[in-house]
Amino acid sequence: MLQFFQQYGITILMVVMLIVIFYLMYRSQKKQEKEAADMRNSLEVGDEVTTIGGIIGEIVSIKEETVTIETGKDRTKIRILRSSIRNVDVHAAEKRGAAKAAAEENKENKTEK
Repeated sequence: MLQFFQQYGITILMVVMLIVIFYLMYRSQKKQEKEAADMRNSLEVGDEVTTIGGIIGEIVSIKEETVTIETGKDRTKIRILRSSIRNVDVHAAEKRGAAKAAAEENKENKTEK
């Protein structure tokens, strides 16, 4: 038995280490894919997004597999696939909250004057 481990111990150890490494890589990749799918499924009109091509825009409409974004000052509309969205920069809910806070602050400033 001892002779078996002396001959094949390193090989067995290397195989076990490779299996563990591949398992960890697979698990982290699946986790990233799940997070990306969750992000793409939670898109809302008004979200500011960045595409995999580097285009930044605001979502104006959402269909099953496509999203229309508005970019730039000239408000150009581009229809893209959901899968081409890299990340959401600003959520619509955050924009609404910031706008509401700014409106309340303006009301307070006007009443003070």
